[in-house]
Amino acid sequence: MLIASWNVNSVRTRLEHVLAWLERTQPDLLCLQETKVDDPLFPAAAFESSGYQLSFHGQKAYNGVAMLSREPLDDVRKGFIGELAEDDEALQLGEQKRVISALIDGVRVVNLYVPNGSGLTSEKYPYKLRWLACLKRYLEAARTRDEPLCVVGDFNIAMEPRDIHAPERLSGGIMATDAEREALQQALGDSMNDVFRVFEPDAGHWSWWDYRSGAWNRDSGWRIDHIYLSDDLLSTARGCVIDKQERGREQPSDHAPVVVDLCWPPAEEDDEDDWG
Repeated sequence: MLIASWNVNSVRTRLEHVLAWLERTQPDLLCLQETKVDDPLFPAAAFESSGYQLSFHGQKAYNGVAMLSREPLDDVRKGFIGELAEDDEALQLGEQKRVISALIDGVRVVNLYVPNGSGLTSEKYPYKLRWLACLKRYLEAARTRDEPLCVVGDFNIAMEPRDIHAPERLSGGIMATDAEREALQQALGDSMNDVFRVFEPDAGHWSWWDYRSGAWNRDSGWRIDHIYLSDDLLSTARGCVIDKQERGREQPSDHAPVVVDLCWPPAEEDDEDDWG
């Protein structure tokens, strides 16, 4: 099973890019972030004609998440209230369309677009920390069903210095503060694993290059797009890559897709021969 995550920075602007990438890569599931379109205007027909079933949760010009799957999307849950129906803050935070989840072949996949936070003095920074605290409650609720769990998305957080091109200068700033990192780690808990780091321990791997300041040409990037797997899924992982070449195309998103390859469902072991 190939599961991919991609902040496309407007699905309608990048529609041809996404369709071409789907044709080339053939993922079983593609999770999109920052789709920037109201649900009635989502270009569903273009993806359905390519063999994908869809669910999306969007708003005009900002935010928005979507899931494109070759298998049926079961038990789709939109927003924090998909798990936290009685949580008033979940309802308030859900005004921004940033969360969607579904069951795909028995795996609960959660697709997130975490707030950026803007800057340490911005009112959007404490909002981001509140959002991450709500994510903690959301994932705790999801885990009560004991479903294999895959959490993907644009997290807008570089969890370690090796995830930033200039950590000596940028650590401590937005997307790289201790508070953001600790809040995300608390939300994920001890049982979720950053699968990319299982296969790529070295620095120098980025998923986002700012449009400004020639970041792409200088390869001055950040790794802020992640895929996390529960322990039972991690044992089935065969690889995880960042498809960097997509960022080099004409008029690209500022993010590159991240793809994990899972041997799922796991093959059943043959019963041992009974020589009795």
